[in-house]
Amino acid sequence: MRLEKCWFCSSTVYPGHGIQFVRNDAKIFRFCRSKCHKNFKMKRNPRKVKWTKAYRRVHGKDMTQDSTFEFERKRNRPERYDRNLAESVLKAIPKIDKIRVTREERHHKNRMKGNKEKLLKEAVKELEQGISLVKAPSVLQQDPSLTLPKIKVKVSQQQSEETPAMEE
Repeated sequence: MRLEKCWFCSSTVYPGHGIQFVRNDAKIFRFCRSKCHKNFKMKRNPRKVKWTKAYRRVHGKDMTQDSTFEFERKRNRPERYDRNLAESVLKAIPKIDKIRVTREERHHKNRMKGNKEKLLKEAVKELEQGISLVKAPSVLQQDPSLTLPKIKVKVSQQQSEETPAMEE
């Protein structure tokens, strides 16, 4: 069973699935679904379409260079079957997969390193702008436990003058 890669989005195309397009010069393009085939026919560049693997690699979202990718490469050269070699390769596959997963997790962690502070700043800014929507300012002054912890929020005080009761 041979698993092919989609020409447009680089996902796997299983046997009996997808579309195959053969150009006049006998170049074969395989697509995983009609979405990829239609984008190819519209002459879109996979590196500029955000959901493709090529875009993610070019823009630093996924790992691009790693020694574990060498094992996934397609080889057109026929190899002589060796039982011992096949056995050792089958034993090595889970180890290689585990190494690749840990490296991807490390890459993702490094990418998201500064994201936490950015989200916190955005949340504080949004809270400062719309604190009156959360609670009335007078309630916040009476019970300070209603404010978020570790965040100082500037609350503008609205002075309401009570009108004296009318006497008849």
